[in-house]
This record gives sequence, C-alpha cells and structure tokens, in this order.
Amino acid sequence: MRLSDVFLQLGEEHLRQLVRGISIGQLRTYQLYERFKLRTHLQKLNTENLRKATPRFWQRLEQHDEEFATDLSQAILVAHLDMIVAVLDFVGIPHQQGFFDRDLDAKPYLTEGWQGRVLDHFKGQFPESVLLFYVNHLGCELGVENQAYLPAA
Repeated sequence: MRLSDVFLQLGEEHLRQLVRGISIGQLRTYQLYERFKLRTHLQKLNTENLRKATPRFWQRLEQHDEEFATDLSQAILVAHLDMIVAVLDFVGIPHQQGFFDRDLDAKPYLTEGWQGRVLDHFKGQFPESVLLFYVNHLGCELGVENQAYLPAA
C-alpha cells in the first residue's frame, strides 16, 4: 500500500484534522520547515495557509504524489513523537526515540488485531485522527498492511 492510499482511505475530513495538528515549531526543530514549505508550494508556511491549502493537498494525494505524501506524513508525525514512542513501546517494536530500523521484521510485534488494541489503549490520550493515521502509517511503512485500518463505527 502506498502512503497516499493511507490518506485517501482515511478520507478528506481526517486530512483536514491532521493538517491542523502540524506544528511549525517542530518542523523548524527537525529541520523540515524549508523542505515542507517547498513541497507544499506555499509562499508562507503557517497554520492558516496550511488549512487553506488542504483541498490542494487532497488533489495531490489523489494523484498519488508519493514524495508529497511522505513529506506531509513527516510534518504531521513530527509533532507527535511522544505518541509514536508510546505506541512503539506498547507494541514492543525496538526503537531509538521513535525511530526504528527500516529492515525490521514487524510480524512478531504487529500480531492479529494490533491496530484495535493500540487505538483502545491510547483512546483519549492522543488525538484520534493522529493515532489512526499513525497506526496506518506504521502498517504501511513496515509493509504489513494492504489497506487502511478503519475501526468499525
């Protein structure tokens, strides 16, 4: 599954919520600001311009712009490293402050129903849209999922 597919399967409303959670300060801290500004095609990168650009972001995701999807996901997740560390600790994936080896065999850690367990465990601790996105991002990044996980309503 491609990263753009994760965004598309979660839906446009989730994208709006995720974009609202992007931290300009964290982008600067992790030296992602200029790259993300360039990738978004925004003259000025701030929360208002990001919010207004969300429909254009959706169109780019529909066109499966994977470089944009990667940079967008980094911008979203860098503001939630505490959540990433907590989720990785919970499922038992070895990591260094939220970053893990790309060649990791995730099967021993991401067993049947792992997504639901993560969402149940962290419900109320982290924004639901970000948690759902990360669960899907993790499954995509580790190559263990073929489609987005959407909890039953």
